[in-house]
Amino acid sequence: MSDEPVDAFDGEVLDLVIPGSLDGIRIDRVLSMLTGFSRSETSEILASGAVSLNGKVVVKSSMSVEVGQHLVAALPAPESGFVEADASVAVDVVLDDPDFAVVNKAPGQVVHPGAGQRHGTLVAGLLAIYPEIADLSADGLCDPLRPGIVHRLDKGTSGVLVVAKTPEGFLNLSAQLAERLMDRTYLGMVEGHVTEERGVVDAPLGRSTRTPTMMAVRADGRPARTGYEVITRIDRPHAMTLLRLQLDTGRTHQIRVHLATIGHPVVNDPRYGHRRERRLAEDRFFLHSTTLAFAHPRTDEWLTTTVALPDDLRSLVPVGVEL
Repeated sequence: MSDEPVDAFDGEVLDLVIPGSLDGIRIDRVLSMLTGFSRSETSEILASGAVSLNGKVVVKSSMSVEVGQHLVAALPAPESGFVEADASVAVDVVLDDPDFAVVNKAPGQVVHPGAGQRHGTLVAGLLAIYPEIADLSADGLCDPLRPGIVHRLDKGTSGVLVVAKTPEGFLNLSAQLAERLMDRTYLGMVEGHVTEERGVVDAPLGRSTRTPTMMAVRADGRPARTGYEVITRIDRPHAMTLLRLQLDTGRTHQIRVHLATIGHPVVNDPRYGHRRERRLAEDRFFLHSTTLAFAHPRTDEWLTTTVALPDDLRSLVPVGVEL
């Protein structure tokens, strides 16, 4: 999961199975075709050890790919460019204020452009509603590709996040996030029965040395702390536990890595899990940002926004369980 300040995020992930149309093509050309990077740029990415085929790191640009191979690449985020407003992108605004907006991100929606997706992002939809957020980039407060974005949610995660609309809002909300003053609560379903009624995972996280597109617990990583509380344990269709999760920090993929580390990966997590729940979409895992609370940037009034568990996840929760 990734709910940290955007300037702490250091790349995008390309993850796919090689289709027949790309069979036999050099890997540097494949990367260029899929990402828009130049051949020299893809050669540098390969040389850095950030690309793997079927779990084995590939550094030679001349290697040809084969249909059915699993390609994973940690790609640098685009360094320049601007996002065009797109009114066709759905944006669910749940709280609107002159300084910020709290939105309910849909599952499968990418927050901002990156190497894996340039168009149709949440930012494009936000610009159509709030064109003034582009001024934050013009003023040098934000990356032009991420105007107003204070923090992110992974593509497969749904729920609330806050977007700044003014310089005052951006600076204040970013400071609250960095100083761990925001309250961020998630609902997550994990594999197996969690024994303890509540607990804390306190383990530093950093980039995996074995698989560069993944995060891992590392002694030299950045501090990370996730609290959890059992809501209910489920036996069918298999053993699962519904948790209420509290973020003290917000590192890349924090919740997903921490829960996998204690032996209870998030249900249907394709990266850190080991099971696919067929009632969920292929790239959807059971993680939902349900509540976000923070101080108003100007008045200091404490604001709390909560959104319900979406239908696709609610279908896995037994009837009668109170959330």
